[in-house]
Amino acid sequence: MATVTLEGVRKAFGGVEVIHGVDLEIADGEFVVFVGPSGCGKSTLLRLIAGLEDVSAGSISIGERDVTDIEPARRGVSMVFQSYALYPHMNVYRNIAFGLTLAKTARETVDQRVRAAADMLQIGELLERRPRELSGGQRQRVAIARAIVREPEVFLFDEPLSNLDAALRAQTRVELARMHERLGRTMIFVTHDQVEAMTLADRLVVLNAGRVEQIGAPTELYHRPRSRFVAGFLGSPQMNFLPVVIAGCEARLSDGTRIAVPRPGLAGPATLGIRPEDLALAGADHADALAGQVALVEELGEARSIHVELGDGTLVVLRDRGDRAPRRDERVTIAPAVERWHVFDADGLRVVRD
Repeated sequence: MATVTLEGVRKAFGGVEVIHGVDLEIADGEFVVFVGPSGCGKSTLLRLIAGLEDVSAGSISIGERDVTDIEPARRGVSMVFQSYALYPHMNVYRNIAFGLTLAKTARETVDQRVRAAADMLQIGELLERRPRELSGGQRQRVAIARAIVREPEVFLFDEPLSNLDAALRAQTRVELARMHERLGRTMIFVTHDQVEAMTLADRLVVLNAGRVEQIGAPTELYHRPRSRFVAGFLGSPQMNFLPVVIAGCEARLSDGTRIAVPRPGLAGPATLGIRPEDLALAGADHADALAGQVALVEELGEARSIHVELGDGTLVVLRDRGDRAPRRDERVTIAPAVERWHVFDADGLRVVRD
């Protein structure tokens, strides 16, 4: 069993605490992604699991073992770094085999594992090359193969795709998903990239300033964010936010514009949130519509993002697939999908409505 359990984990550097009492359980064979903005603590949390940093308080268990004070080499984990960390004087074969060679593994076992990992990641023909002769994507696959041959209980990935271009990132995501399916091992992956997070994870752990904001399946967090932070972090373009005052089933912008909000769940100052795909251009006489002026049109090929400035100065973005793109400075009317409004209270927490 390779369940990973964190109980009350804290980490401080000097007098500054950067991880604040994290409780988390990752199931055996689960693919969990730590996601959040730069500086939120996701890489630090991964390094605590790896044993590369000491916890200031709390405990970490892998399977039935408390590994809080166990050295990294004995934790049963393999880590893949953003920088690849390959030895330039060794060929690919020796780089992949390095950890096994240090452990004095039998030569036949080393050869079997190296070639099996290389075949899985489609780098079998590269075994005699040096790292300088490889592309970025090939180097990253070598680093992943080096982790695979150790047959760890848990794989740890620290932003391993961030140095790759868009096409290679997409290709490597597919390879990682296939690898997880084949190996069935527990995997913990750190990224700030939402596409990676949404497409790879069984569950997301959204971190903010060293605290866990929300844990759940990607679609659950996207459609039912617990806080304005989670709502704004997941999604590109991000969710639109409108400061309002709610009275009854009506919300009012600062310029007096009134918006219908079925069952808002609270009264007084609040924030309305709605995703770009839940807004559409509409006729001027559309009920519950918002009016504004086009500030920017971004053509994306299959769709366009239209940035509109409302009367109170708030900028909103909508996704549009219509035949005609509005011009900059053109006055437009926007129809929201009324049932898709999210309501956040003054503390930034989503109001759950019946």
